Amino acid sequence: MPALEFNDVCFAYGGGRPVLEGASFTLDEGESICVVGPNGGGKSTLIKLALGLLRPDSGTVRLFGDDPAEVCGRVGYMPQYLNFDAQFPITVLDVVLMGRLGRRARPGRFRGADRDAAGRALDRVDLSGLGGRRFSDLSGGQRQRVLIARALACEPDLLLLDEPTANVDQTAGQQFEATLRELAGEISVVLVSHDLGFVSGWLEHVLCVNRDVHMHPTASIDGKTLREIFGGDIVAVQHDHDCPPGEHVHHHGPGGGHD
Repeated sequence: MPALEFNDVCFAYGGGRPVLEGASFTLDEGESICVVGPNGGGKSTLIKLALGLLRPDSGTVRLFGDDPAEVCGRVGYMPQYLNFDAQFPITVLDVVLMGRLGRRARPGRFRGADRDAAGRALDRVDLSGLGGRRFSDLSGGQRQRVLIARALACEPDLLLLDEPTANVDQTAGQQFEATLRELAGEISVVLVSHDLGFVSGWLEHVLCVNRDVHMHPTASIDGKTLREIFGGDIVAVQHDHDCPPGEHVHHHGPGGGHD
């Protein structure tokens, strides 16, 4: 059974110009992909549809064969941005425990099982000793790993990550990549990223999104392919950290509107 399936999905915000049109693809259980495309091309919209936060205007979205709203507890999600008050004294453990809310049968205090799951999630991202630290005191890279732990705390079968390395330096990005490589061997991962060099060494397929969608083997993606798909300027860069020799690319296309 597919972990995620889009079948001829169309969506527009407020009846405006379609953000996604005729989008169809299948992600099998245990498979991981990278989602790329220009700003405004529909990447984040696709993730929100997969989560059931948005409903398609036409077509169908299925998670593990069901309506996304019915099985959201099987999905861990890391958003592109996190808005929080730096003065609010929330701890790292508090943030990670938020990931358990979808797994709870009824409201109330977190149970021992919730705290155990949060502790295991922090272990997975090498932050086991920072549970009592204020979230606002962490570095950018540490915050990103805490958000990954929050997504993992629900013990998901599918992990959705929206630009997880957008605000971290190269060293933090390398640590983050190592964590994702390990996770991709255990569960399905959908990773939205502008940086193909970051994923070219360990993900087999890329989903190119620019209103419609196209699935490609990662090895086949180069600057020419991206120009044909996106119609924008391509900047090719070499990544030396743990990537095989060859051309790896960032895509910087024309943006605007919802993404």
